[in-house]
Amino acid sequence: QERLVESGGGSVQAGGSLRLSCAASDRTLSLFTMGWFRQAPGKEREFVAAISWDSIRTYYSDSVKGRFTISRDSAKNTLYLQMNSLKPEDTAVYSCAASPRWEAAAPRPAESGFSYWGQGTQVTGSS
Repeated sequence: QERLVESGGGSVQAGGSLRLSCAASDRTLSLFTMGWFRQAPGKEREFVAAISWDSIRTYYSDSVKGRFTISRDSAKNTLYLQMNSLKPEDTAVYSCAASPRWEAAAPRPAESGFSYWGQGTQVTGSS
């Protein structure tokens, strides 16, 4: 059974905004660190942002800091990524992921530390 399902992707003009959602089907993941990664065409997947199980800690890549905001709603078992001031270089498939350890996300994000992954949703920032 799928554990994580992303939604909210789309195509927007540069400078626009999108909010991505990641719905978790397993309540166990409410105690997991959650993160967003992205992969642009022809490029390696890169870390975007992460949030601890209790929302006390957040961590962002330098490329999105100040523009993107990660959050989670425990009642809805849903993770969000608010994306503002989108740029063409933000174009990528965005995936959510879950890790049992905060150390998988910060200060050196490691994909191998995330146990569960969604299928991804396309985000396009047009020029």
